[in-house]
Amino acid sequence: MDLYRLLKRFFPILTWLPGYDSGMFRGDLAAGLTVGVMLIPQAMAYALIAGLPPVYGLYAALVPLIIYGMMGTSRQLGVGPVAVISLLVAAGVADFAEPGSSQYIQLAILLAFMVGVIQLLMGLLRMGFLVNFLSHPVITGFIAATALIIAFSQLHNLLGIRIDSSKHIHAILMQVYESRMEIHTGTTAFGFGAVAIIYAIKKWYKRLPGALAVVVAGIILVAVTGWDEQGIRVMGEVPSGLPAFGFPAFDPDVAYRLLPMAFAISLVGFMESIAVAKSIQVRHRNYKLDANQELVALGSANLGGSLLQAFPVTGGFSRSAVNDQAGAKTGMASIISALLIGLTLLFLTPLFYYLPNAVLGAIIITAVLGLIDTKEIRFLWKTQKEDFAMMAITFLVTLFLGIEEGILTGVVASLGMVIFHSSKPHVARLGQLPGTRAYRNLSRFDEATERDDVLIFRYDAPLFFANADHFKETIESYVAQKGAKLKLVVLDASGINSIDTTGIHALAALEEDLIRSGIQLRMAAVHGPVRDLLKKSKYYKNEDDERLSHMEVHDAVTAFETQGQSDV
Repeated sequence: MDLYRLLKRFFPILTWLPGYDSGMFRGDLAAGLTVGVMLIPQAMAYALIAGLPPVYGLYAALVPLIIYGMMGTSRQLGVGPVAVISLLVAAGVADFAEPGSSQYIQLAILLAFMVGVIQLLMGLLRMGFLVNFLSHPVITGFIAATALIIAFSQLHNLLGIRIDSSKHIHAILMQVYESRMEIHTGTTAFGFGAVAIIYAIKKWYKRLPGALAVVVAGIILVAVTGWDEQGIRVMGEVPSGLPAFGFPAFDPDVAYRLLPMAFAISLVGFMESIAVAKSIQVRHRNYKLDANQELVALGSANLGGSLLQAFPVTGGFSRSAVNDQAGAKTGMASIISALLIGLTLLFLTPLFYYLPNAVLGAIIITAVLGLIDTKEIRFLWKTQKEDFAMMAITFLVTLFLGIEEGILTGVVASLGMVIFHSSKPHVARLGQLPGTRAYRNLSRFDEATERDDVLIFRYDAPLFFANADHFKETIESYVAQKGAKLKLVVLDASGINSIDTTGIHALAALEEDLIRSGIQLRMAAVHGPVRDLLKKSKYYKNEDDERLSHMEVHDAVTAFETQGQSDV
């Protein structure tokens, strides 16, 4: 029984498969076929972003989908190649080998293996909390910048010119400008026409997969007209057959240098995946998401995929939304999509010979521009300028300095904001509401009043080494403002949910200074764990010390009035 419970934990398919029925299968079949058809051109396009031959996109959409379908806790998440992760792969591997070369392909597969190991270990060690080091504004800025980089990187396909691969947008634009006289008119018309058709389909025929429509139209047009002989570049021969099994070639030195990017892909991929899964799960109450199991599932998908020539994958928004809307009920939908990819690899790859590169470029551009969340950017600007600044800094650094620099800047900015808010938290000076026992912030409640001989304040943060000086200096400034009439200071500790030894020293030093000035310190609403630590310290050993035991601020003030200054 314990073994079965453990298997159900790591293979959630065992929770829904026993009750699987024909109704579920109909929904999964419709969704699986729809997403599979949508995924074929997308996967090949995203392989190009990653610097790989298009067929490797199909490889990445095969085994990982089957593994996630069995191990994922989300029943609608569409796992596979995505634009942002593909760009990260290109940014991480391009420094070691020429894109498209056999060495490059092996390194991309090795990167998938490393990502799989990292995510699997993170899941088993229950380290999903690490994604909190990348805040939502940082992710918004990073994705917006990478979307623009990806879109501009496809200009060579839309314009029919040759430019060197680059992860810097200004370098791409400079090359486009220098090659402006070589722009191929037919390719440009083909590419921008495909973009217009995709957007038109999205607006007026939402049920029709726009990417598939332009792929079919593009192949037929080129095959019938022979435009490939007039300068319109086509994909050419796509290898058929399933990917071969094999372990990635391992070079310790290269693996060590790829490690930072492997961690970045692991975190960014998981954040994107879990965000999409959560947004969809809200509409489905028949299952629960498990963040750590999601890491295990994604890690296993990447690990298993790397053994069959896949590059890193994660959950994507557009496929997941289509999967949900098409009626997916369980992970069987992903398995059906993978089977369709397998059939394509076995029998249909010759059909893609005449697929124009301009069409793949159009698919990529329309897909990634949809990743720019303009609503969220406006929301950040209107509600919180600090978060907007974090987003903007990450966006600009990623856009002009590079992908790795953008991620690092985002992490540093997120941690810096946490440290800043922790070191200078909100402090409220309280006054009594007339006729009540309630004490509220004087700056927010005009009717609240304070006595000349009493100072009451609330500290809204844990008291620890990073803010101990701020705590002491803030209270000393309040005491100085009150003047000689002050006889009682009351600390409302309801906002202090933890304290360390530095905080205890700061609190004790404050009390010693107050006593020398003839002022009494009392504390109200002290949390149990904080009170326990204070009682263990040399400053507050007395179990009967009522300075720590007041339930409310009003009790502390009343006790002072009753007992006078006998404790001073």
